[in-house]
Amino acid sequence: MKKDVVIVGGGPAGIVTATTAKKTYPDKSIVVIRREREGVVPCGIPYIFHTLPTVDANTMPIKGAEDLGIDFIFDEVDEISTDSKMVKLSGGESIEYEKLVIATGSQPIFPPIKGSKLPGVFTIAKDKEYLKSVYAAAKSAKKVVVVGGGFIGVEVSDEILSDGKEVYLVEAVDQILMAAFDKEFGTMVSERLEKKGTKLRTGMKLCEIKGEDKVSGVVLDNGEEIEADMVILSIGYRPNVKLLENIPVHRGITGGIWADEYMRTSVQDVFAAGDCVEHKCFFTRKPSRLMLASTAAFEARVAGSNLFSLKMVRENHGNLGVFSTSVAGLTVAAAGLTECTAKMENFDYVVGVAKGIDRHPGSLPDKSEIFVKMVFSKESGILLGAQMAGGKSVGEMINIIGLGLQKGITVNDFLTMQIGSHPLLTAAPTSYPLTLAAENALMNLRKE
Repeated sequence: MKKDVVIVGGGPAGIVTATTAKKTYPDKSIVVIRREREGVVPCGIPYIFHTLPTVDANTMPIKGAEDLGIDFIFDEVDEISTDSKMVKLSGGESIEYEKLVIATGSQPIFPPIKGSKLPGVFTIAKDKEYLKSVYAAAKSAKKVVVVGGGFIGVEVSDEILSDGKEVYLVEAVDQILMAAFDKEFGTMVSERLEKKGTKLRTGMKLCEIKGEDKVSGVVLDNGEEIEADMVILSIGYRPNVKLLENIPVHRGITGGIWADEYMRTSVQDVFAAGDCVEHKCFFTRKPSRLMLASTAAFEARVAGSNLFSLKMVRENHGNLGVFSTSVAGLTVAAAGLTECTAKMENFDYVVGVAKGIDRHPGSLPDKSEIFVKMVFSKESGILLGAQMAGGKSVGEMINIIGLGLQKGITVNDFLTMQIGSHPLLTAAPTSYPLTLAAENALMNLRKE
């Protein structure tokens, strides 16, 4: 069999690469190879434990891609030869390609801790059948220990707690969500989780998982022992690049695939997108271990557009890290650099903060208080990053920040920003939180 484009991996990066390529090059034949017939929505995984009724409710459909004329093969790839431009499948079939896209995603890190292989110990793998076993264990468990205070660990803890279980959340550093937020935002989330009933253990490391035939508890580095009949390890993911061990594709220091601004790898006609790629920070240009479905989709659109020619100059200048989550009724979001990172990377910066209400008047029943923190370059006034906390409107407000970061928006741009407002939908135009935070930053700049 011969196809113009072969895509290995059928998660967000693989699907979006395929659909973008088909829309850009409609005459090209495209096939996506993936192991499972039904994939999961990665960001939706935590919500299988309570908000969603079943694991099956978190399925990522492929019908839209099939309707475009994209083919799917459900099999595993045994070997890739970039010399002969051939992909060999476990089922015995070989597919010749003109362009190859690696979109193999990531795998959860499974630490070599004593007891980690006991029944009742799980990771959050992006595998539907495996997640069904995690779901079943969570439903029958009474005491659950979640290890890792990043997005997945925090969201999973919140969901399992909502399902009526006793939950401990263990994080090695002093703050949850530390990679994404400054301390005050991590504290807001911690307070909400503790008020809801989560038992936080920050600044403590997991030393051992106890049990004989099944997990019975954990031991922390301060000597504390916690009883548990389920342990979930959520300490991060690593690029899934095992398939590329015998391929001369250059890899970065994080182990991910090196790719240029157009998602081209070091091998001719081979592209890569998503979690398997080594990302770069938009501002520092340093390698980043950040893995997000939104980043994967962005990279996939860049790759799919430019497979055969650079029809549109669509460059990847780096990873902004635009995220949001909702924990215990509080939405927090971030994009770009935190103040902590700006200080660590030696940026000369100024901070602006503001509080406001996301409805007007503030007496409306579904109003929420919004807290905004923005970081600007002192010299140029260019926005370096922002964080927000409040109601659900924060999840969309952060996307304004994301686009602004890409376009080099400045403190003065925020002051003159023209917005649409409505009492039932937005903050008042007279006190829009982003504008107020920019005003505060300008005032702080003038004081210095």
